[in-house]
This record gives sequence, C-alpha cells and structure tokens, in this order.
Amino acid sequence: MSQSPLTHFDAAGQAHMVDVGSKADTHRVAIAAGSIRMLPATLELVKKGDAKKGDVLGIARLAGIMASKRTGELIPLCHPLPLTHVAVEFNIDEANSTVHCRATTETVGKTGVEMEAMTAVSVALLTIYDMLKAADRGMTIEAVRLLEKRGGKSGHWVADKA
Repeated sequence: MSQSPLTHFDAAGQAHMVDVGSKADTHRVAIAAGSIRMLPATLELVKKGDAKKGDVLGIARLAGIMASKRTGELIPLCHPLPLTHVAVEFNIDEANSTVHCRATTETVGKTGVEMEAMTAVSVALLTIYDMLKAADRGMTIEAVRLLEKRGGKSGHWVADKA
C-alpha cells in the first residue's frame, strides 16, 4: 500500500500518532471561529446578564480556555501541547440573534495549535447552549472552522473569505 497523504495513517492504513520528535520548535498560532444562533429573547438574557446560571459569556470564555488546554485528552491522536496563550472572545450580533466566538491559541513547539483553537470555540459555544437551554432548546451552533494558522513547516494559511 502506498503512503497516505493523511498524516495520521501509516503506510498500511493504520491510525497512529505522528512522530514530531525531529521537528524544530517554532512559534505557532491558530485562530478559529464559530457561532450560536438563538431566539432574540434568549440573546437578551445574554446581553442583560439575566440568565439563571449566571454570566453566560464569562463562563463560556473560561470553558473555552480550559478545553483548549485539554485537547490532547479529547482528540485521540492530538499531541498534548504546552499553550503559551489562549484568548476566547465573543461578539453579539443583534441583527442575526447570534453570538460569534473567536479563539486564538499559541505555543512554541513542534506541532500546530489548530485543534486547540477549534476545541476552544466548540466548548465555549456548547457552554452557551448549556447555560441557555432552559430558555431556548432550538439554538444552533454553526460554522466552527479554522480561520488562520501561522508557524511550522507549512507556514502561514488563511481561510477563504467565503
């Protein structure tokens, strides 16, 4: 069997953890984003801070940061990474009754932090859902994606605007 272009599979097609031991340590950054759409009345609870469980965005920010640090425990073939910086930010979009989340993760290491950024966004949005589900079970988490990555052998990558 020929070598797979997917790095998490060996020549025999078996899943394995990529050996990054010979790679150089470089500064690596990843930025991810996603959104949660909700009813306008639910968004008002977020804006006013009136949700029964407390400060929705503050707790979701902490959940995203904590999750990014545990990505290697959640995604089977991810390496555990010493993160040097994690930021989770929210933007309230009243016109679309949506909260947008953006996470930036950084490390100096042998492998990238894309999964950590996407994990931060995913868990932050799931936390928002959890905190507001009593008011709106129909919320939808949408478009969790990588926006940008810097560092490493493959260099700088930016997602298409579409």
